[in-house]
Amino acid sequence: MIFEDVVFFIAAIGALAGAAGVVILRNPFYSVLSLVGHLFFLAVLFLLLRAQFLAAAQLIVYAGAVMVLYVFVVAYIGGAEEPIGQNVPGIRPLGVLFAACLLAELCIAVIGTGLKALDTRGAHVANGFGGPAQIGSLLLKQYLIPFEAASYLLLIAAVGALVLARKRRGFEELTEEGRPA
Repeated sequence: MIFEDVVFFIAAIGALAGAAGVVILRNPFYSVLSLVGHLFFLAVLFLLLRAQFLAAAQLIVYAGAVMVLYVFVVAYIGGAEEPIGQNVPGIRPLGVLFAACLLAELCIAVIGTGLKALDTRGAHVANGFGGPAQIGSLLLKQYLIPFEAASYLLLIAAVGALVLARKRRGFEELTEEGRPA
């Protein structure tokens, strides 16, 4: 039990640090790598919830395939040395205010619950929960349209990134002599 608690806190701190790194880091390449770390720690949290299939899918699909795609897009588009966005005056105090409001809301929610369920074992989870059969059944029966819509959105995002990269670099193709065609 103590081992699970220690792993939980390490994974939770790692997941929060990875998510914060995505937002705080100004270099797009390091931001993507921070997102990979965040997804890895989320997979550890899934393992603590005894959802092994979700943890494996998290690592293989998101941290593996999708993040590799993002790394290649960032490398292809370039600009890894360029910071994201512009310095807009007045945006930093607004961000601090938003963060303070969010912290106050979370504190009220935690205190409002009275932490009554802290010493309980939690809800009963049936055998097979989070397994491949149950997830496949849900994806093909109940969530088919959102699942397919997400796959189309990822495809459109990848094609859009390539189109933006071409516009950024220009459409000129060099001939064999080195002159534009």
